[in-house]
Amino acid sequence: MMTFFFWCSIGAAAAVVFASVFEWTLHRYIMHKPLGKFRYPFESHALIHHRIFKADHTYHLVKESDKKTIPMAWWHGPVLVGCCQLPFIIFAIFSQKWGVFCGAAVAFTIYFSAYEYLHWCMHLPRQRHVERSGIFFRLNGHHLLHHRYMHKNFNVVLPLADLLFGTLILRSKVAFAQAKGDAVPDVQPRNCNA
Repeated sequence: MMTFFFWCSIGAAAAVVFASVFEWTLHRYIMHKPLGKFRYPFESHALIHHRIFKADHTYHLVKESDKKTIPMAWWHGPVLVGCCQLPFIIFAIFSQKWGVFCGAAVAFTIYFSAYEYLHWCMHLPRQRHVERSGIFFRLNGHHLLHHRYMHKNFNVVLPLADLLFGTLILRSKVAFAQAKGDAVPDVQPRNCNA
């Protein structure tokens, strides 16, 4: 039993890293670029979500009718978790280390649930408990910069892949009218009075 939990923790740790890279790849190459005739992710994200939610005051929900454009469709989460599980189930089949598969399944479910919840809170702030945390504050600034620079900061949950692939920015290069709020950091260039 101890071995099973050991492999669960290995699977969970590997899944978190994998999820960051998967999220980054999906966001950069499918949600921001049309993929042949498969245009649904690009249209719903780059053309609709980014048109409604910019880095200015519209980063936060302005029109109630736009609320439906914040979350993914209900079926996206299970599909993402299933896609991410593929290499882990192949590993488990050949190695018979089913703890890796189980740990990864839990980690992927938590990761993409966190994605949905954090993204929801970023665009629809309500002074929730999570919004008062330092981690949320930093991730919110990270995502705000994505809405200013659509080809930077692709991660929402864990910016590891942004760091690894050179798309991480911590501050804007130029001053702009950015969103304000208790959970929104100042991402203006240093020594800027925007």
